[in-house]
Amino acid sequence: MLTGVRIVVLGGDARQLEVIRKCAELDATVSVVGFDQLEQVIPGIEHCELEDDVFASADVLVLPVVGCDDQGKVSSSFSNAAIVLKKEHMAALPEHCTVFTGMAKPFLRELCQENGLRLVEVLDRDDIALCNSIPTAEGAIAIAIKETDITIHGSECIVLGIGRTGFTLAKTLQGLGANVRVGIRRNEDAVRATIMGWKPFMTTDLAAQTGEVDLLFNTIPTMIITAQILSRMPQKAVIIDLASAPGGCDFRYADKRGIKALLAPGLPGIVAPKTAGGIIADALIRLLLEEQNAREVKS
Repeated sequence: MLTGVRIVVLGGDARQLEVIRKCAELDATVSVVGFDQLEQVIPGIEHCELEDDVFASADVLVLPVVGCDDQGKVSSSFSNAAIVLKKEHMAALPEHCTVFTGMAKPFLRELCQENGLRLVEVLDRDDIALCNSIPTAEGAIAIAIKETDITIHGSECIVLGIGRTGFTLAKTLQGLGANVRVGIRRNEDAVRATIMGWKPFMTTDLAAQTGEVDLLFNTIPTMIITAQILSRMPQKAVIIDLASAPGGCDFRYADKRGIKALLAPGLPGIVAPKTAGGIIADALIRLLLEEQNAREVKS
């Protein structure tokens, strides 16, 4: 139980609703900012304005998965009001407060460091990222089905990167009957790809691999699908870029060549917000309970 723990949730999308709901069910005191247009009623929560006193008694501050930008702006799907996290807000947080987000930009990291606050980036955790890769893969395949006039079965697919998302995506495509090639950046990944039944190649050789491709999925957050690569791709190909914005594709040149290229970051929050939110909520609650137990042992 989270009895006596005060959690402030600042902005976010539908994923945050699961975090709010699960924390409230465990008897935490939950205050939310940036949810004034929320239509559904979540029992046991308090709607607040963005003021210093909201932060002063917080044990936990929960920011959206994307955190805030480098000006402190926090996005919210449930409010039209501007939400800006300021230095004075962070300074008002108690020293024991833990700040949770999916991924933090330098602005947030610096604020936490300046105020001696613990920052937890949940998407850095393997347990979260691996679970999150499932709705990402399903969402990418849903886009592929919608944007093509062929079946996944029998299609020629390339997945760039076999990290947590790339691995799950390649495995799912394979399960649907696709012919899967994977672009790797380390020689040791070739063995793992071969064992899985995929055809590996080094990403430096990408240009030689794209002559016959139906679907190209990118998970590498750097410019990898360059104009040179695109010039050798068939116009029928569809590119689905899953890397964080601005992605790893030259979208301007893809459009000029008539190749459909789509930037699709953050798919878990779009295609399966309940599942994705539940994954984040469970991790947050697990960490809070671990901290509680550690304090009890010390006392």
